[in-house]
Order: sequence, then structure tokens, then C-alpha cells
Amino acid sequence: MAMAVGMIETVGYPAVLAAADAMLKAGRVALVNYESCASGRYMVSIRGPVAEVRSAMEAGIEMVAKLPGDAEVVSHVIIPNPPDNLEAVLPICYAATAEPFRI
Repeated sequence: MAMAVGMIETVGYPAVLAAADAMLKAGRVALVNYESCASGRYMVSIRGPVAEVRSAMEAGIEMVAKLPGDAEVVSHVIIPNPPDNLEAVLPICYAATAEPFRI
């Protein structure tokens, strides 16, 4: 089964926290990475089956749109079946700490 990657970049920590929470509750996905990008921007990555990642991403984007203030989604992407060389370079692999939650 192909394991898709979904990434959301937000402005503000509360926005990325709300997005991650909504994504993990909306689908059978695992959180694989979180990073502070720059200038108050944060990025969160999830992995799981393609359909689950799509529904989780929709929930995360919708949640950020509901937040008050300056919270916004700067960018988002879904990669349905990333090649092995992409996984070797980018931080989208299941880390040892995420392994118990892997789908």
C-alpha cells in the first residue's frame, strides 16, 4: 500500500498545533515531522494511506481557517507515493519515536 505524505505550513504556533490535532483525529495518519521554518512559520508532516491523508489534510486546513487572528495556511501539499530517494533526503520518514503510531 502506498503511504502518502501530507505537509501543511502555517503562520503561528497555535495554527500548526490545531492543524496537527485536527489531522490526527480526522484520519488514520501518523505525525512524522514538525519544524519551525522561519519568521513564525511552522510545518507539520503526516504519513498514511492516500485517502486518509487527503481527508486529514482537508480537516487541518479547515481548522486553521476557523482560528481567529493571523493564523493562516501558507502552503500545503500531498505527495501520494514518494520515491525512496525523496524519503532519504527529506524529513518524511517514520522516526523511531513515531514507529509505535505507524499505520
